[in-house]
This record gives sequence, structure tokens and C-alpha cells, in this order.
Amino acid sequence: MMAESSNRRKASSRGLLSNYRYLCKKAMVLCAMENARARKRHQEKRIIANMKMKRTAAHHESLDTSVLIKRSKMSAPDQENQSTLNSESTDLSKHASGSGTANHHSVIAALGDRWEMDSGFSSEASPPASGRSSPCFSSCPTTVVALDCEMVGTGPGGRCSELARCSILDYHGNVLYDKYVKPCQPVTDFRTRWSGIRRHHLLNATPFVQAREEILSILEGKVVVGHSIYNDFEALDMLHPCHMVRDTSTTRLLSRLAGFPSKCCPSLRTLANKLLNRSIQVGKRGHCSVEDAQAALDLYKLVEGEWEQEMQDKLRDDDAPLEPSFSSSKHYMQDEYWPGDIIADGQ
Repeated sequence: MMAESSNRRKASSRGLLSNYRYLCKKAMVLCAMENARARKRHQEKRIIANMKMKRTAAHHESLDTSVLIKRSKMSAPDQENQSTLNSESTDLSKHASGSGTANHHSVIAALGDRWEMDSGFSSEASPPASGRSSPCFSSCPTTVVALDCEMVGTGPGGRCSELARCSILDYHGNVLYDKYVKPCQPVTDFRTRWSGIRRHHLLNATPFVQAREEILSILEGKVVVGHSIYNDFEALDMLHPCHMVRDTSTTRLLSRLAGFPSKCCPSLRTLANKLLNRSIQVGKRGHCSVEDAQAALDLYKLVEGEWEQEMQDKLRDDDAPLEPSFSSSKHYMQDEYWPGDIIADGQ
């Protein structure tokens, strides 16, 4: 009997020791995972802070440039009028009225140029559909681009989507990139009705690997605007930071502005028709990636200020402590995490 009791105590001690070792290892693993997550959050926070500093610096630089341009435009008519007054002093009343008229027109022209520069719209190329300029000053226009891609089908039945055309516009609607791309696999369905791609477009197209490198170099460090843009990212085989993506298909701001339910994901064609009074993706020639990118960009500008403020608030709420304490993992050593039979034996 004594021998059996001794053996039981030894077995119980070995069990307690093994469980203790297991729990210690588990606590160390959890601590390491928390440290890794904290380091990752710290790196992301530093990246976001650097981006905000760059945006602020670029914004101040653009404002200084616009002020210099305005001053130069205002000073040129004044110098011309002064020389006219000095050379033709015989008719003061006529020259005075003429200079006043010239000054009036120069001020109107300078203000018009400044409006186009600040709002990002050109009166001829891309008029603001909403009738107002963008109210957002938190994001610099040089960091915003619009992206749209057209895909064709490869593989059996054309079920696999591959990139066939990519277009990128800057904040002002200027085309930064627009090329046809040769897919890696033979095309089995051109999807012309939707993609607008035909066989002859891909004869001398840019190889996918080369096009992908060119596109990634443009998108790096940019806020990317698009409609259902994650389909484009998938075709490009790329990942972009979530806080630098503006998808017009999922934001509740545009749905609310158009009068749709908040959880509704309207098509780009529907939003453009409803909010921009613009008809796109019409006819049998298929979609145009430049036209679609321009529509997504103009939709973004309608709610840019509120959208950017919403993103800043979200990033501010997601901030976490820089370095976690080991004590955050010690709670796993408390009694509630130990097996019940061990606690009973200890008692």
C-alpha cells in the first residue's frame, strides 16, 4: 500500500511538472506573437506618420507655388498698365479707364486659374460634376491616382481573368499610364463586350511582367482610387495598404449621396449616371479604362473631404501601444487556465 501511494504521488508530480512546462512554453509563444504584432503595428504607425508628413510638406509646397503664380499674373498687367500710362500721358482719362478694365479682367483670369489649380478640375477637360471644388486639404493631389484595368479570359472556357489593359490618371485627370498588356496565357475569351479588347490590341502589347513593374512603380506610395479596385489588384498580382485604397463601390458616402441603402454596392455606371449626370459604358465597343478611371476619380472628389476625415479618424482609433509588456501574457498562468484535476490535487 505504501509503495502504491508513493507511485501515485510520483506520477502526480510528473504530471504537474509536465503541465507546468507546457503552460510556460505556451505563455512564451503567446508573448512572442504579441511582440511580433506590436512591432508590426509600430512599423505601420511610423509609415503612416511619414506619409502624413510628406503630404503636409507637399501641400505647403503646392500652396507656395500657387501664390507665386498668382502674384506673377497680377504683377504683369500692372507693369503693362504703368508703362502705358507713362508713355501716353496726353489722354489720362482714357488710359485710366482702360487700365481699370485691364486690371478687372486680369483679376478675374487669375482667380479662374487659381480655382482650376485648387479644385483639380479644368474648365474644358474635366468640369466638376457637382458644381463645386474639392473641400479636402488633408491629402495632397500629387499622392492621389485613379486606376482601372480591363481583363480578358484565359484557360478552359475563359474562366481565368488576366490583365489586358491598364490606365492610371493623376488627380487632375491627366493620363499617367495607358497600355495594352499581353497576358501570360493564351487568350480564349476576349470579353470584348465588356473589356473593349480585340485581338489586334494585343499583337504588340507590353508583356505582363514588364507592365506590372511599370504600374507598381507608379502606384507606390500613392492613394489609389477605383471602382471594385481589388479585382484590379488581383489581376496585377499586387497588394496595396488598405489605408491607401479608396474603393468607390463600397463606400457608404457615395451610396448615401445617391440615395441608395448604405449596404448597397452600385455599379460605376449607375453612380456616374446618378451623381455625375454622365453616361459611361454605353454602346457595343465595350468599356474604356480611361473613361472608367475618370468617373471613379470624379466620384471620389464629390466626397473627398468627408472620406479622408473618416480614414484619419479610423487610423487614429486603430493606434495601439508601441511596446507590449510581458505581463500581458502572465494572466495565462492564473488558476483559471490550469486543468481542473491539477488544481484539485494541489488543494
